[in-house]
Amino acid sequence: MTFDPVQLTRNLVDIDSTTYHEGEVAAYLSRFLKERGFDVEATPVPQPAGGKASHERANLYAGHNGVTPDIVFSTHLDTVPPFIASTEDADYIYGRGSCDAKGIIAAQIGAVERLRDAGMKVGLLFVAGEERDSAGAKIANLSPKGSRFLINGEPTDNRLALASKGALRVVIRASGKMAHSAYPELGENAINKIIAALDRVLQIELPNTEGIGPSTLNIGVIDGGRAPNVVPDHAEAQLLVRLVGDSESTRQAIEQAVAGFAEADFTLEIPFVRMRRIDGLPTMVAAFTTDIPALTNWGEPLLLGPGSIHVAHTPQERLAKKELFEAIDLYTSVARQLLQA
Repeated sequence: MTFDPVQLTRNLVDIDSTTYHEGEVAAYLSRFLKERGFDVEATPVPQPAGGKASHERANLYAGHNGVTPDIVFSTHLDTVPPFIASTEDADYIYGRGSCDAKGIIAAQIGAVERLRDAGMKVGLLFVAGEERDSAGAKIANLSPKGSRFLINGEPTDNRLALASKGALRVVIRASGKMAHSAYPELGENAINKIIAALDRVLQIELPNTEGIGPSTLNIGVIDGGRAPNVVPDHAEAQLLVRLVGDSESTRQAIEQAVAGFAEADFTLEIPFVRMRRIDGLPTMVAAFTTDIPALTNWGEPLLLGPGSIHVAHTPQERLAKKELFEAIDLYTSVARQLLQA
């Protein structure tokens, strides 16, 4: 049966699979993989409280019954919103998920079919929820298949990632006292406090790891107050720190910076990960996070995939067809190198 990775990528992009709506694309892939001779296991991934979708979410594992894989290729089923259907020209596939990560799914299937036909023990793991909280990966980690290696797919321009930065999500909250804005001395301005706290946070000297680069901090959301004529009694800011090592010194620095003005609540941490080098392959450092820290039971991780992270999550998201076909060759070659080592 002929395999067309370009058409498969477009078919996957054309199914709305924004986070919490991965059910339909999982069902499509399950049928596709069964038709190509794979045994497919679907594992339910619960919706968050109050979440609604037309299809139930699920992870997919594709392999062969009774066979323990040496290598599992993995990436995620979901995309960030909004849904953008596919188009193509002579050089590129366009649309939401074209590079993050529907083209990667197609490339991994193409590589696994080649490896399977050569008698190698390989599998595929496609998970829900990577773009939000790695919910699918956390569930998959409870039922590993005994693989020695996990090749995770994210857009790395077909370069092998030597490391993936971690993430530390922080909510900073300030409290005050409401009053009429004509008499500010009768109140306590929470927004003034949050501004002072954030100013001090921005002066923190964040860690810098040799060969990896600096930790970075983004203030992504600020909210507070009631009305222009009311002294605000509450204010909140949401921050995301990209980690290049252990988080402890950064946590302490943020707590010290906001002390006296606000309180810091650390709501999520994804650890920094280092990975192996393979001779002859170009390398990079991923400034973004992946499902790898949530898939620790699936073997030694590697991070590699076609497409540029710089166009992922944008209206211009695209994947070069040339890079898609190169990724199939690259995934196949890396798997052979790992198993010959």
